[in-house]
Amino acid sequence: MVLMSDLEQNVLAKGYGFPERFVRWSVRARWTVIAASLLVAGAFGSGIVYLQPSTDYRIFFNDDNPELLKFETLENTYEKSDNVLLLIVPDNRDATSKDALAAAIWLTEQAWLIPHASRVDSIANFQVMSAQDDDLDVRSLVDPDKIGEATERLNIRETALGDPRLAGSLLSQDGSVSAVHVTIKLPNDGDFVSTAKVAEYTRSLLEKGSERFADIDFRPLGIVMINHGFNEETAATAQNVVPLSLIVMALILLVLTRGLAGVVVTGAVVVLTIVAAMGLSGWVDIPYSTSTATAPVILLTIAVANCMHILVATQRRLGVGDSKSEAVIQSTAENFRSIFLACATSAFGFAMMNFSEVPPYRHLGTLVASGTAFAFLFSVSFYPALLSLIALKAHKPKQTRFGMEALAELVIRRKRLVIFGSAVVIIGLISGVPRNELNDVVTEFFDKDTELRQDADFLDENLSGNTVIEYSISAEGPGQLTDPDFLKDVDAFTEWYRSQPEVRHVFAISDTFKQLNKSMHGDDPAAYRIPENRNLASQYLLLYEFSLPFGLDLNNRIDVSKSSTRLTVSAATLSTAELLELDERAKSWLDNNTQSFSTVQSSGAALMFAHLGEHNIRGMMLGTVIAFLGISCILVAALRSLRIGLMSLVSNFAPGLMAFGIWGLTVGEIGLALSVVMAMTIGIVVDDTVHFLERYLHARRKQGMNPEDAIRHAFATVGRALAATTVILVAGFLVLGWSSFLPTAQMGQLTAIVIGLALICDLFLLPPLLMIADRKAKV
Repeated sequence: MVLMSDLEQNVLAKGYGFPERFVRWSVRARWTVIAASLLVAGAFGSGIVYLQPSTDYRIFFNDDNPELLKFETLENTYEKSDNVLLLIVPDNRDATSKDALAAAIWLTEQAWLIPHASRVDSIANFQVMSAQDDDLDVRSLVDPDKIGEATERLNIRETALGDPRLAGSLLSQDGSVSAVHVTIKLPNDGDFVSTAKVAEYTRSLLEKGSERFADIDFRPLGIVMINHGFNEETAATAQNVVPLSLIVMALILLVLTRGLAGVVVTGAVVVLTIVAAMGLSGWVDIPYSTSTATAPVILLTIAVANCMHILVATQRRLGVGDSKSEAVIQSTAENFRSIFLACATSAFGFAMMNFSEVPPYRHLGTLVASGTAFAFLFSVSFYPALLSLIALKAHKPKQTRFGMEALAELVIRRKRLVIFGSAVVIIGLISGVPRNELNDVVTEFFDKDTELRQDADFLDENLSGNTVIEYSISAEGPGQLTDPDFLKDVDAFTEWYRSQPEVRHVFAISDTFKQLNKSMHGDDPAAYRIPENRNLASQYLLLYEFSLPFGLDLNNRIDVSKSSTRLTVSAATLSTAELLELDERAKSWLDNNTQSFSTVQSSGAALMFAHLGEHNIRGMMLGTVIAFLGISCILVAALRSLRIGLMSLVSNFAPGLMAFGIWGLTVGEIGLALSVVMAMTIGIVVDDTVHFLERYLHARRKQGMNPEDAIRHAFATVGRALAATTVILVAGFLVLGWSSFLPTAQMGQLTAIVIGLALICDLFLLPPLLMIADRKAKV
């Protein structure tokens, strides 16, 4: 057994000015501090009752986002795109069998009862037309009284698969799956209660359907179900991930500190921090979303890391004979400055998330930055007050072959080799950064094990696909929609899109006009074309609109002034790059092949997310640069050394680049969540660097140690705490990595990689750099 040297004990015994006086007062007035802390946490925490869940995917966009504005214009011009899509999957894979048609009829009727349903479309109520003398006969494709007749079912199948408005949309191209499309008009976008009612009623309805039709599988999809999926993932994070994080942290602390008392006291700080921060978010009206739901886990790791430094130092002091109160006071005082700097840089890094184009990540940054302030406050006041009341186990340092002292000697002896090896590894890993590609697919936000993702994949493989692009095509003025030249250009654009390999279905008004022209010419196949003159087209349209039943009008396809039309393209699941490239191809074709269009606007949720990723990366690059510069200034000012402050950033900035390199080599795709990781983690990884440099500079300046001895002192006094806090931080973010919500999981995984690499850099790269650059300099 080797105790600390006299020199090290003298360093630990050095006074710490205000921090020591503050902590000494906190311990002396422990009951007042504890009561005050509980009151502060309670006052802020009471705001939790005002937390408002947000379930709409639109929360990912600013109110003035140009893509969102275009999408809202489209919805205001025609009809909202919020929907529920009910898949009907017969066991025999014949969607026009008697049972499957009966299920479609029943589900179509029942779907009108879904809360806020405004329109229901399916193969059962699809309107087919035929001419009776000069009149137009419009009727439903499926007659409930005739589905028992084989010839009628064959006619239904042939008609449906031969109509481009149906085939590939409400009926799969091979006739194996059909769908009921329900348009939903929610009272307010992001209405948590209304969304939940729609989703719950839909699931209940499909359960009844499964009981009624034993050989039919019903699957719910659509925008409303996806929005509700966001809500379920938010709830799952609160109910599963946060408690799991607490359990994991408790077990790690129990192993590292070998005492239950320290776990309980640290847990108290964690609870107060989370309660105060989440309550504050309620007071300032930050919505509770899939992103902000991760804040408790992040704050948990930060609070535990703060406490761990104090607890380890306290146990070390107890091991050399200090009284409990003095050990708590001196340990908190010696870590006060380091914890403050670590919290300040962490808060600054998270605050830079406000440069994100995604409101939920700005909310997360603001929430964690403010929560970090609570973590600091409770760590240096409430925590030592509690520690002074409980029994703690002492830690007596032992010299081992694999301890921090041995590691220090290795790094000191092999400093040049360590630097060279580190440079090779860093450069090698950073070379993988360009392999990352931007990709955000909404349905792929959910884990493959979730029913929603499995149903989305099924839709992609069997029906219309998960990528939808909406176009609003305007003519020169009111009434110009029926101009044959305009309709021919719409038809040409439709046929071009249908020829693209990615596309599954295109819904365009031109198909309706061609069918009308055919029907009004005795169903002559040769007449399946755009009417030759505008008056004729206008008459056909008027006759058709008067013949449609209630709820199945054309308001979702054409505007009131008859000056523009909506064209909907459904494609297989496309990556961000593939989707943007397809839209660019379409715009290029339009520029070269149409003359009658006044304007064409493309929009839709898929395109919105595709453009958002690009905008967000640009914003976060600025945020990351500012975080880097700001934290540099903080460190230089705090350490009172430009050289050492800037040098430390090598070990702080490299881990993020290395982590993205590893990600590029192993995964290769980054989305919205990962774009904020660099700015977010810079402040976190500085934690270990600050504690190491504080001990190093204290030894150099106060005790006159040479660089090698100062390195040894830093390893001996904070090495164990650095390793312990890194284990805690990595474990906390890895718990997020188990989330079934992909953005949360990937953010947790990548952040854990960054933090792990940061410890390696702090223990292997930083000490040799200090010894080489600090050899003859005054510190």
